[in-house]
Amino acid sequence: MSIFEDFHKRRNSGNEAVNNQDYLPYKRFFNLDTNAYSEGEVPIKYKELMGLVGSMVLRCNDCILYHVEKSHQAGATKNEINESMNIAMVIGGSIVIPHLRFALEAYNELVSKS
Repeated sequence: MSIFEDFHKRRNSGNEAVNNQDYLPYKRFFNLDTNAYSEGEVPIKYKELMGLVGSMVLRCNDCILYHVEKSHQAGATKNEINESMNIAMVIGGSIVIPHLRFALEAYNELVSKS
């Protein structure tokens, strides 16, 4: 199973569990998150790249997978993704390096299937 297949399987299962709670605060947060990345004054591609930077600094591999994939789908080039991940390293320091490795592995898998 690929990195992304495993991620989507876990994410969908987890989201279903959250949604089954029928708990309004969860629904509100999920809605807020979804709307933050919708089209606006800042194009989606750049919002996804910002999400990638934040995810790397916060060291969330699931979030990194999500934003690497969404950035790519939104048309981010390899260089745009690399520049964004470099900003994450500058902000976060060397602790981000394992997540940079992970993000590059994921990106390479993604583009090899494109």
